[in-house]
Amino acid sequence: MNTWEQAWLAYQPFEEYEDKAFFSSYYTEEKSILVESGIRELETAASSLFQIKIKEEKQREKAGICLEKNAALSVGKEGYQISCTGNQAIICSPGDKGLLYGIFTLILKAAAGERLKNLQVRETPANPLRMLNLWDNIDGSIERGYSGNSFLYKEGKICVTPRIRDFARLMASVGINGISVNNVNVRDGAEWLITEKHRKELKETAKVLEAYGISMYLCIDFAAPITVGGLDTSDPLDDRVRQWWKDTCRELFLDVPNLGGFLVKADSEGRPGPFAYGRNHADGANMLAEAVEPYGGTIIWRCFVYNCKQDWRDLKTDRAKAGYDNFMPLDGRFASNVVLQIKNGPIDFQVREPVHPLFGHLEHTNQILEVQAAQEYTGQQIDVCYLVPMWKEVLDFSTGCGKERDTVADIVSGRTFGQETCGMAAVSNTGEDANWTGHDLAAANFFGFARLAWNPGEGAEQIARDWTALQISRELPVIDTVTDILLKSREVYEKYTAPLGIGFMVNPSYHYGPNPEGYEYSPWGTYHRADHLAIGVDRTQKGTGYTEQYFEKNGSIYRNPETCPQNLLLFFHRLPYTYVLPSGKNLIQHVYDTHFEGYEDVVRMEEQWLSLEGKISGKVFERVKERFALQKENSRQWRDVINSFFYRKSMIPDEKGRKLY
Repeated sequence: MNTWEQAWLAYQPFEEYEDKAFFSSYYTEEKSILVESGIRELETAASSLFQIKIKEEKQREKAGICLEKNAALSVGKEGYQISCTGNQAIICSPGDKGLLYGIFTLILKAAAGERLKNLQVRETPANPLRMLNLWDNIDGSIERGYSGNSFLYKEGKICVTPRIRDFARLMASVGINGISVNNVNVRDGAEWLITEKHRKELKETAKVLEAYGISMYLCIDFAAPITVGGLDTSDPLDDRVRQWWKDTCRELFLDVPNLGGFLVKADSEGRPGPFAYGRNHADGANMLAEAVEPYGGTIIWRCFVYNCKQDWRDLKTDRAKAGYDNFMPLDGRFASNVVLQIKNGPIDFQVREPVHPLFGHLEHTNQILEVQAAQEYTGQQIDVCYLVPMWKEVLDFSTGCGKERDTVADIVSGRTFGQETCGMAAVSNTGEDANWTGHDLAAANFFGFARLAWNPGEGAEQIARDWTALQISRELPVIDTVTDILLKSREVYEKYTAPLGIGFMVNPSYHYGPNPEGYEYSPWGTYHRADHLAIGVDRTQKGTGYTEQYFEKNGSIYRNPETCPQNLLLFFHRLPYTYVLPSGKNLIQHVYDTHFEGYEDVVRMEEQWLSLEGKISGKVFERVKERFALQKENSRQWRDVINSFFYRKSMIPDEKGRKLY
């Protein structure tokens, strides 16, 4: 018996459902592995939801669900159309993958309690690549993992278990079509995943994923020619290195046909890369691109590159500028099967930071937006923090690049510059915990990322409501309560943590809990420069010059503290504690107020959750109840530490007379 749950594929049974007759039978002329996966899902859903044993119907007109391939349907190879008329649901697509996605859509709509009668759906995914990045290590640990250990690796080996199929089902149900299966920090034996040593298990894993339309990617060690191949160099322009990669890829790709390519972290935070040989990122990426090109492979090259050995006394070097400075000069020099993976912001997945300035500038380079579902800096799946509103802000951001379609969503979908190898990726928040994501409500981030990757135009509220109906309860009062908690959770978390876009202020290394000066004198480049008069980093043209990396439309807004968004004020400006905000409060009073409010908001969210006792699964209720107790204590600690820090720096009291330490 499985020790894990099924998240939003739990298929909570109905006592009565008006349209269950659709699930009595199906008709198909297609028998591909993808369609077979879809049929198995129909069997599971019909049995779990309606206690029906769905049967195959040989006569098309008698089937409740009809699966049809139609090459003329203009929805793209992964798109689909669902048309429910009378007693029949017709799912139509040019490709088998589209049929699988259409099957899941029909099932999930029914599972959420929606009527299928007269349903008409026509869907085309906005983004070609819709990926999860696992940060699982081969020893079974997960870097920045908050949901238990890896279910994919144990003690240096790949573990091919039924849980991988259920993970593939979860991904396919919301349109994920790619996954990198190991940590970008490739170490402790993971360098050998590209070799014969792990080939059998790798092929088995790839086969499971292939049955659900998911391509597998490997994270590689750029120095593998040395660490694995026995060469004395990994110089990308060395003929021996180039040949080694070609030979390695020939064996690997021909043996693992569902391999999509490689994800590479190079010259970042101590990882090896082309810089050691006087080469640039294009040299490194293009060498690998040449090796995988005969097999249709893609090289995904991360742009998270900066000086992690900065002298804190250096007031001009700015970590925020590094991504642009490293990659903008190389625009147009990358091979067509290279795609740059760019984080949503220039620092590192903070609860609030501006959109990365590379978006809109790279006209001649494929690009992927990278976000982090794993809550490294946003509560670590102890504190509830629904990230879909944040990701929506990023996707909807108008870059001002001069094109009619200038949002980040337009750019990473390929619409702006006519690119095809592009899309979205999320660092996964999954692990071997029974509920997959540690905090039950964190599953909304996994689900929500995938929904946005398919359609960036979807609303955060609708996604939250749909997820709640599938995983928590179909009862309207429960949906309303959980959705309300989710929608305000990110702003609540922001209230009691680092204020006004300043970022970090966390415990070093672990990144949970307050430590205002934990990184202040470190080499990591994450400084707030607080003294007794002021706080913040001047990133205008008079400071580090970071604002000049934006197009004028946004640069002009960010340069001026009076027009700069208040929630980013201390990211862009160094300001005195007495600076008056548009609200009429001075800066330090805003800090005091928001931190007291943040704690009280958590107390109220906890009360909302407690009101659900007896209305939802007891197991889920208790697990989230325990997390809220931890979040309440965490928010209290943040409130008192941050407020006391600002008080001790400024010696300006809270005008409301509340306790400061």
